[in-house]
Amino acid sequence: MPAFGRAMLAHWWLDPDATYLNHGTVGATPRAVLQAQQDWQRRIETAPARYVIRDAVRTTADDTDGRPRTAPLLIREVAATVAREFGARGEDLVFVDNTSTGVNAVLRSMRFQPGDEILLLDHAYGAVLRTAEFVARASGARVVTVPVPFPADADTPATVVRAIEGALTPRTRLAVLDHITSGSALVLPIAEMTACCRARGVPVLVDGAHVPGALALDIPAIGADWYVANLHKWAFVPRACAILWVAPQRRTGLHPAVISWGLDNGLAQEFDWTGTRDTSAVLAAPAAFAFMREVLGTQAMRTWNHGLVWRMAHALSTRWSRPFDTPESMIGTMAAVLLPARLQALGPQAAPALKDWLFHARRIESQVLTVGEHQVVRLAAQVYNDEADFERLADAIDAWPV
Repeated sequence: MPAFGRAMLAHWWLDPDATYLNHGTVGATPRAVLQAQQDWQRRIETAPARYVIRDAVRTTADDTDGRPRTAPLLIREVAATVAREFGARGEDLVFVDNTSTGVNAVLRSMRFQPGDEILLLDHAYGAVLRTAEFVARASGARVVTVPVPFPADADTPATVVRAIEGALTPRTRLAVLDHITSGSALVLPIAEMTACCRARGVPVLVDGAHVPGALALDIPAIGADWYVANLHKWAFVPRACAILWVAPQRRTGLHPAVISWGLDNGLAQEFDWTGTRDTSAVLAAPAAFAFMREVLGTQAMRTWNHGLVWRMAHALSTRWSRPFDTPESMIGTMAAVLLPARLQALGPQAAPALKDWLFHARRIESQVLTVGEHQVVRLAAQVYNDEADFERLADAIDAWPV
């Protein structure tokens, strides 16, 4: 196993005098991957029209005899490479800026009627919930939220599946399900949740924003209709880069949030060309997966990240006399730990205030937020972190002068 811990900061541009414990929010791109992106940017600038348009998305003439042919398009080549990482085919995968963009594409392509229901978990990411509410408001549909127990315990996975089954009705037109919840950082039984919905004829859109890089992932095996996930979080791809996987039977009627020249010309043409944009993050994606495999070792990385966050979640919970009964199967590379009782008493306003104080007063970047009625700190472990980072965080929280 490589020498994980703070020595790994040499692979990143992160400030070594700060403590970065918030990889899950916007990620942090390794230097080698940023170099690959910058190489692409320079290459593109040698012939912008060629690389932005001709070599990215359009057909060209054969160099030898002049006959029209479909060139090996850059974005499609990367799509095939990235899809293989997730057990998928390149033709079923397109790139979007982020998970929210992919969710918008699916929700805003569907046609809802008054009284229809869109089902989400009550731990859904805020932007996803707002998108569902926007679409429902425009159509007369309504959003139904399914409660996820928090703090979690050994019964939570089965409880969530039963709750979803109980919330489905003849008017449920779509279920938007989290693979890993954002604020509460819970790995949910996504295959079982999906199967429950599909058994009732309800299509499923999975929000897998935190999954690529954090967990092993076989997208088709889940059985969903759409799967959207960020690559710029745990998969080390530069921002902003995410994937939208589409089951073959769901291609018809799906359109990007921005309509452009590719309208009605197929999934790839519609999503690959939505206007002039910087494709260098997408083109650098293979370098990010190579870094993960060849520099870190994918399984070694996951083992370190999971083990570190699992140990520190228990250590901080014990230190603060707070319960942490979440089963290990529900923890990936993040864990939400209840803050000390004195901070719980301050209510929801404590979370943003503490987060800002940690950053400005102690140079610690960490996610502090409210989940339900609880104030939590979301621990996020990456290979450049070690136990001392989390101990520094705990010491700072205990010293917060409130």
